[in-house]
Order: sequence, then C-alpha cells, then structure tokens
Amino acid sequence: MKQIMLITDGCSNMGESPVMAAALARQEGIVVNVIGIVDYGTIGELGGLEIAEIAKAGGGMSRIAGTENLAQTMQMMTRKTVVQTIQQAVHKEIKQILGEQSVGDLPPDTRSQVVEVIDELTETSPLQVALLIDASASMKPKLRAVEEAIRDMMLSLGSRKGESRLAVFHFPGAHSGEDAVLDVDWTNDLGTARSIFQRLVMRGATPTGPAILRVMEFMRYGTLNGHGKSWREETDGRDGILGDYVV
Repeated sequence: MKQIMLITDGCSNMGESPVMAAALARQEGIVVNVIGIVDYGTIGELGGLEIAEIAKAGGGMSRIAGTENLAQTMQMMTRKTVVQTIQQAVHKEIKQILGEQSVGDLPPDTRSQVVEVIDELTETSPLQVALLIDASASMKPKLRAVEEAIRDMMLSLGSRKGESRLAVFHFPGAHSGEDAVLDVDWTNDLGTARSIFQRLVMRGATPTGPAILRVMEFMRYGTLNGHGKSWREETDGRDGILGDYVV
C-alpha cells in the first residue's frame, strides 16, 4: 500500500495544479491524504477548499487540524486510510467473485470471516508512507506542532505488525527548480525522521502540485533525479481530461 501524506496550509501558488497531481497519483495506485493546518479568514477558507479537493482527487481523506490536535489527527488518518485501502481491495475481489453482492449481503458467518481478514490485512500488509511537508513561509509558526505530530505518527506506524516504511520530503527546496527535497530515504527506522526539522529553512512559494509530482516520480523510480518524462512531456503540454481540475 502506497500513500502520500501531505501536510500543508493550502493555497498553492506555483506550477501545476495539486488537484491534477493528486489525480495522477491515484491512477498510479498512490493514495493522497491531506492534513491541513489552516489560518482563519478568507485565506484559510480557500486553503481548506483546496485541501479537500486534493484529497478527493487522490482517493484519500482530508482533515483540518489545529496545532493542538495535529498529532491525534495524523494517527487517525494513517490508521483509517490503511483500513480504507484494504477494504477497497477486498470489496473489489468480492465483487469479482459474487457479482453485484457486497459484504453486507453475505451470510453473518461469512461476513464475520471477511471482516477478520480485513482486520488482519490492516495490521500485516506492507505500508509505504511518503510524508510531504509544506515548508513555505506561512507554515513556519506551525512547524513545532508538525514535528510533534510526526513523532506520534511514527510511533503508531511502528506498532503495526506489518512492515512500515517512511520517506520524508519537504517543499520548496532552497534552489530554483527544486520542487521537493528528499530529507529521509525509505527507512524502517522511523526515528530517523526526527532530525530533519533542524535543517528545514522556511521560504516563500508553495509549489504543492509540482511537489506531489516529484514524490510520485520518487515512488516510481526511487530517485528525484528526473527519470522518465515529465507530465507536460507525456501530455505534450495539454491538460487533457484533467484540465477541469486546475485550481
């Protein structure tokens, strides 16, 4: 199971639409979940709308969290999205076997067995989480809460029976063209992510869409060094059917 967990205050302002990028990730079997730490007022409302649209396009969930309950929200999101992904896969298999029947249509004994299988797979299936952190200037006062929340999320991942692997990215980078920076490569040592916050430099722009595309590239090729064609090269610069997603 592959997930991108995006932490942002919304309002991307550079590059491709993050909603389009999330839709492309979903096509590749990567669920995009979004946790928003938004401000009050119009900017916060716009950020919240964008956050919901990104998650919807990415087949994931979105939650708006204050800094005081961010850790709890991240733990809940991680667990619920694992369950959701497993349930979708199981229901798809059942549909192929039973046709129009759903789990709810099964006899009680059979239904309970299916639920047990879902619970077991939730705990034992391998999980990859790419954590993508918005490091734009507006996120600076929220960084301490993000750090504490990630620590709690890592404890939650570490308690699973199945293998949990984590990679951590932030955006934007320090140099022009760095839409996302890899801070921690795939690791089972979930404690290694804690040191990245000492190195983050918060800066202005918010290229959320390009950052999601770069993380997709990493999950596909294992590198951010530009293997394969970019989205614009693959579509000849045309928005195609995803053009309606542009925010």
